[in-house]
Amino acid sequence: MTALRTPKTGCPWDLEQTFATIAPYTIEEAYEVADAIARNDLEDLKEELGDLLLQVVFHARMAEEQGSFAFNDVAAAINAKMIRRHPHVFGERAGRMTADEVKNVWHSIKAEEKAERARLRGEIPDARPGLLESVKKSQPALARAIDLQRTASTVGFDWNDPRAVLAKIREEADEIEAALDSGDDAHIAEETGDLLFAVVNLARHAKADPEMALRATNAKFERRFAYIERALAARGSSLQQATLNEMDALWNEAKTEK
Repeated sequence: MTALRTPKTGCPWDLEQTFATIAPYTIEEAYEVADAIARNDLEDLKEELGDLLLQVVFHARMAEEQGSFAFNDVAAAINAKMIRRHPHVFGERAGRMTADEVKNVWHSIKAEEKAERARLRGEIPDARPGLLESVKKSQPALARAIDLQRTASTVGFDWNDPRAVLAKIREEADEIEAALDSGDDAHIAEETGDLLFAVVNLARHAKADPEMALRATNAKFERRFAYIERALAARGSSLQQATLNEMDALWNEAKTEK
């Protein structure tokens, strides 16, 4: 990466990049790692982890050029954080903490870290910060919904039975139907968001990662839709020529395919 970023002899494209222009690639590579995991393709996972590591190297090199930090500083920082957040492994209480105690200590240490970062920035920390302030706003919506729900659950603000969440989903679906009758697009969007939030909550209670679950469903949709295309082509037809009823019948056929 140093060679790629060296003026005159390096790569013109790499030299033009900034933190902001590289950030979308970093996110994309993280999703490709998740996709390889979903497909249980360990050979591809190895390659994708390398691509993701390259993103860390890229950002670290640009920071080093500015005199901010280098790759070794990144590694040292995460090493120190893992030791600090695992006193039950590395500290005086090693091997002497329950799972619940570990969770409480983890949240306590994160709060202390946040307060210290605020102090270093010269900010006056809130004496009583809100519980949900620890949930990062930069996360994708699905991941943040899980973190918001999980954090609220630490003080008992949660359902005890997944079926109660299912009832909430039905309630939200009814509210969308009422919104559709109103024809108010903004209200429909709001109620749709409420429904998605409730579905994420159900996934959390079912111990299913909603991002991974949706990725699997996307892949299933692609397979079944491809079946429709192949079946139509075998008949000398196409998607553009087929009726909805024909495509729906083939969709049902695709559901029986392995």
